[in-house]
Amino acid sequence: MMDHKTAREMARNLVSQMTLEEKASQLRYDAPAIERLGIPAYNWWNEGLHGVARAGTATVFPQAIGMAATFDEEGVGNVARTIASEGRAKYNANSALGDRDIYKGLTFWSPNINIFRDPRWGRGHETYGEDPYLTSRLGVAFVKGLQGDGKYLKAAACAKHYAVHSGPEALRHRFNAEATPKDMRETYLPAFEALVKEADVEAVMGAYNRTNGEPCCGSKTLLMDILRKEWGFEGHVVSDCWAIADFHNHHHITDTAPESAALAIKNGCDVNCGNTYIHLMQAYQDGLVTEEDITSACVSLMATRFRLGLFDPDCEYNSIPLTDNDTDAHDAGALDMAQKCMTLLKNDGVLPLNPEKTKTVLVVGPNADSVACLEGNYNGTSSRYVTFLSGLRAACREKGVRVLYEQGCHLTRKKDSGLSQREYDRLSEAVAAARYADVIIACVGLDATLEGEEGDQGNQYFSGDKNDLELPEVQRRLLSEMVKTGKPVVTVVSAGSALRVTEGNAILWAWYPGQAGGTALARVLMGEVSPAGRLPVTFYHGLEELPEFTDYHMKNRTYRYFEGAPLYPFGYGLSYTSFDYSDAEYENGRVSVTVANTGKMNGDEVVEVYVKNESPFAPLHPALCGFKRVHVPAGESVRVSVPLDRNAFTVVNDDGQRVDCARATLFVGGSQPDGRSLELTGKKCLEIAWEK
Repeated sequence: MMDHKTAREMARNLVSQMTLEEKASQLRYDAPAIERLGIPAYNWWNEGLHGVARAGTATVFPQAIGMAATFDEEGVGNVARTIASEGRAKYNANSALGDRDIYKGLTFWSPNINIFRDPRWGRGHETYGEDPYLTSRLGVAFVKGLQGDGKYLKAAACAKHYAVHSGPEALRHRFNAEATPKDMRETYLPAFEALVKEADVEAVMGAYNRTNGEPCCGSKTLLMDILRKEWGFEGHVVSDCWAIADFHNHHHITDTAPESAALAIKNGCDVNCGNTYIHLMQAYQDGLVTEEDITSACVSLMATRFRLGLFDPDCEYNSIPLTDNDTDAHDAGALDMAQKCMTLLKNDGVLPLNPEKTKTVLVVGPNADSVACLEGNYNGTSSRYVTFLSGLRAACREKGVRVLYEQGCHLTRKKDSGLSQREYDRLSEAVAAARYADVIIACVGLDATLEGEEGDQGNQYFSGDKNDLELPEVQRRLLSEMVKTGKPVVTVVSAGSALRVTEGNAILWAWYPGQAGGTALARVLMGEVSPAGRLPVTFYHGLEELPEFTDYHMKNRTYRYFEGAPLYPFGYGLSYTSFDYSDAEYENGRVSVTVANTGKMNGDEVVEVYVKNESPFAPLHPALCGFKRVHVPAGESVRVSVPLDRNAFTVVNDDGQRVDCARATLFVGGSQPDGRSLELTGKKCLEIAWEK
């Protein structure tokens, strides 16, 4: 792949031919053409969180939090490779027609590697969960898959939002996130460091907020001292959209737009998503920036375009046709990840469904026939959506099982029809149908209109943070009435975050599973696939257990520091089969263990390794330091080798320094080594004593 040095040399040569005004014009996200130099227009703004987004038909994979639940690095990398291929296919077709508009470029502002530290945060479902190590590994896999290994970058990835960013959404334009040196280095920065050092991520996006007093998109500490000098980052930095305008409008760090532009560019922000950099020439005339400041940023951006092969008519990716988008193979990949993300939290034996005993199924709930609950946010538009209802109907038809359907309730409103004379106007229909059913499948939860990004001029709709951890009241009423019928109830929840859901004979967390969600759900419920998803976040009993949303200290947050007993723990998930662990060993940075499938069904298992260092600076509970998803046929055993975090036997002290430890205990199993996981699974983790 073209190295950064070569790309910068080529970029410097091209930029040296530009006027100062032309250089400044290239620092906007919607960079205009410079026809005299043969430089076409380029729009830096594109999205590819779980499929090419907002650019017409594309394969829609499970939302990022759902992919995190797979604990599958290889699977996430494959998703990213598909995004890159479909992105190139679209870019080639659109640019041939002169269409270089927003969402048509090759610089994808993904992945989101912020830590999902509080379940209220609306954008948490864009992340890989609450754990720094899981986030790092899946983020690295995504970036490597997206950027490829050819002569040029197949697409450019972007690590966002740097840094210490996870709500509240309503305050993000003026909020100052205060984080201790320990929390910075132990929790908030490791994933960004990994993506820079291990995956050579091409771009980093600054966050809206301030971190410890500095606006992130103009932070000398974050952008210059840590990102570029300490970590050796060689790509470009982009602002979040209209974040630089927040400097003077909301943070009041500066007084004017030229001052804000100057602060950002001098501290290493190369391209502005927004319109503040139109004031760069005024800042130059006022003596706030030099020509070299503008030149340096322009070189960084042109270097990325060279690394993408955008100035090479013989670029290896130029021949990818539009027909490489939305293919059967990509749909199969979406189904594979949807199946892998399904996370079984409770099962009294009702699952998998037995067609010999289950002749009629009632599918009920506002998410039963919903496309929105498949998508999440930052999504594309699939041509192949399979809702839960349609997937179940197709699967049941093959097995001779009758499917009844009733909506049961609206997603949030007590009346689905404005003309109805009673509340819960769809409820009696569901109760009536339940009398004829052997099993009720209740499809409840949220969608991106209820949890997501704060609405502003850079977003397509408003949603924001959650107010609590409950299902909407109307859905709770529906679930309660279904349980009262006395029929077995399988509760299927579509959501991108933790909720307090306890009703049902079985509870399956479907996340936002993408275009093939209905097929995946049907295969899991009917027992064609054994669920093996794991929770990438802690499920709490309620908000009263947590610190204030605005408190960024890690005390009593996430599984590593939570002082109570969770409803469902991080790393937890049930299966239709059973696994036994034996002969765990540690050697040369890897844990080896034998995993036996002692049940009657083939299945995947997620091997999890946690470490508890003997140090006063260690987290309160053992921390994830290794994982691997493996397939084990029924009655067979496999020897699994799990690479550990290179920092597994270190801790971060209160000054933010990483120091070595002399002794530790490793825990190996299919869950955390905590009391709640033991209570839910009945399985105790193996232990390995380690000494330096």
